[in-house]
Amino acid sequence: MTSEQLLEALKALHGRLNREMRDKWNRHVSLPDLIADRWETARAYGFGEGSSCYDNVLIKGDVKVGRDTWIGPNCILDGVGGLSIGDYCSISAGSQIYTHHSVNWSTSLGQEPEEQAPVTIGSGVYIGPQSVIQMGVTIGDGAVIGAMSFVNCDVPPGVRVFGCPAKPG
Repeated sequence: MTSEQLLEALKALHGRLNREMRDKWNRHVSLPDLIADRWETARAYGFGEGSSCYDNVLIKGDVKVGRDTWIGPNCILDGVGGLSIGDYCSISAGSQIYTHHSVNWSTSLGQEPEEQAPVTIGSGVYIGPQSVIQMGVTIGDGAVIGAMSFVNCDVPPGVRVFGCPAKPG
């Protein structure tokens, strides 16, 4: 098969998969997400039963996810310092969860190590789109993080926070 034939075959496959996605779910996703199964991706990383994770999620380090948790597209799950996410959570599109940073390493010209601290997210937590969770944070069961929030301190169970930095609303 020539490269032109292969390209035409890929375009035809993309078109077919795109139509199937639109007909079934009324949505458009990237080609890798048309090919990859979100539930298989989650299983491959050892996430809990019924959890799903888009193909374009960056997963780094030790990330543990409970059952029936949804990890939306374009998220960053940094488990370098240890990341634990409970059951029945929604981690919305573009959210970023960090367990390390390289500020001291960079400003010391490589003389200081990266800093690390684990992040724990309880069960039944909703994290709104484009939110950023800083290293060392614990988010309690049933908490809600509003869209585009920066969470740099612990959030008690059942509390709703939003903003930059996130505060109870």
